Order: sequence, then structure tokens, then C-alpha cells
Amino acid sequence: MTTDALRSTPYLHAGFVALAHRGFAPTGLENSLAAFEAARDLGYRYVETDAHATSDGVAVALHDASLDRTTDGHGLVARQPWRTVRRARIGGREPVPALEDLLGAWPDLRVNVDVKSSAAVAPVAEVIERTRAHDRVCVASFSAARRRATVARLSRPVATSAAQPEVAAVLIAARTGAPLRRRRVGVDCLQVPERVGRMRVVDRRFVRTAHAAGLAVHVWTVNAVEDMERLIDLGVDGIVTDRADMLRDVLARRGRWRAPRP
Repeated sequence: MTTDALRSTPYLHAGFVALAHRGFAPTGLENSLAAFEAARDLGYRYVETDAHATSDGVAVALHDASLDRTTDGHGLVARQPWRTVRRARIGGREPVPALEDLLGAWPDLRVNVDVKSSAAVAPVAEVIERTRAHDRVCVASFSAARRRATVARLSRPVATSAAQPEVAAVLIAARTGAPLRRRRVGVDCLQVPERVGRMRVVDRRFVRTAHAAGLAVHVWTVNAVEDMERLIDLGVDGIVTDRADMLRDVLARRGRWRAPRP
């Protein structure tokens, strides 16, 4: 299915989108329910996470393909059933969450989901369907094919974020002045780093070109106050950060922090 999500879903609003990267985990508990709850306790409406799938088709909120870096478990998630993966402890303390647990725990929380593998496509789509989370998810992937395959399985539109070829099209248009239509890009957000190596991605021309095409610009992963300030001054629409506390303070000083309603 095709989507015009900025118009048809409420995932994005008129304010600045502050995204807590893998939750808020200053103690190293990234992508745990505790980290997502910590972000929510700070007043965040948006969190970013990643999705892999277990061997029996359960979508889990985990960045790496394996359990080794962030948990006391070992091995590839895709080669282990959920009953094994769920016993692994992030930082030796917190269980690896099923994506369904994250979407189900806080019905008001908006979740950016990066689909990390082809095996995760169907499980992620099934979770979005079961939780009826269409209005509060953004489906992203470094692979446009994975993103499209996920969205194609859904019964309702969702917000979407660009993969590398689509970002390249915007970059070319920004550098050459060529016209760019949103229909050609086919997504709602450009979630990009400020730089790739020595090449600057996000500058005033990039932001202006994206906005002219009706695309939102979210920059990752921004952890220094001076970088946050500079990017906000450039006119970006959102920032993904590990330092959710610092970004909240920057936005509050500027009168742009939108705390959730009680």
C-alpha cells in the first residue's frame, strides 16, 4: 500500500520531534523497557528502537543482530527462539523486550521502529496490526525494500522514514537545485546523520529542499548541546539523542519543549 502519512496519521505533529534513542539509558540499559520508561518519565512522547526477529518469529526491540554486546546472553537472535532470548538480561538486569511489549505498555508513546532484517519484516508488521499502533509508529530501515515490505503488510497507513537511496535523491536535489517532489521520494521523514565521514549531509540547503518537498528532517544521533543548538537553528524538525535530558533542557530554554498532558 502507499501512504501519505503526514496527512493521514498523527505520528508527526506541528511541534519539534524529540526522539529518545533506544530510550534513555545513561546506565547502559539501551532498548530495555526501563530505558523507555525513563524517557517517558522525562516527558518524552517519542522513542526510537530497532527490531530483529527470533527464530520462531517474535519481533524484539534490540539493535544488534546478536545478544553479545548488550546482554548476558550469546549468539544471533535469529537463530534462537523467544523462550531463550527472553531470558537474556540487558546489562545483566533487564529482559530483552518483545516489540509488542513496548507498543502495548504505553499506548500514548510514539515509536520509531528501525526494521533491521528481512526476517523481522512480517513479525514487525504483525505487531503493529495486533496493537493497532498505526497512528503512533514510524517504520524505518536502511533498506528501502525492508521498509516497503513491512508497510505493504499493514492494513492502514503509517509514517515512514527514508533509506539511503532516497536520502541521496534529496542530497542531489539540494546540491543541484533540481526540483524534487515528495511522491518521488515516497516517505515522510528523512532521518539522517549530520555528516557521513567528511561529507556534510544536513545543511541549510538540505533542510530547505526537504521542506519544499514536504519532508521532515530528523538528525541522529546528537549528544552535544552545541550541536543540538546549531541544528535547531538550521530548522530541522527533530533530533534523535542518547542525552534525552540535555535535549529536553535545550528545548525548554527555547520554549519548544512540549510536555505530555497529564
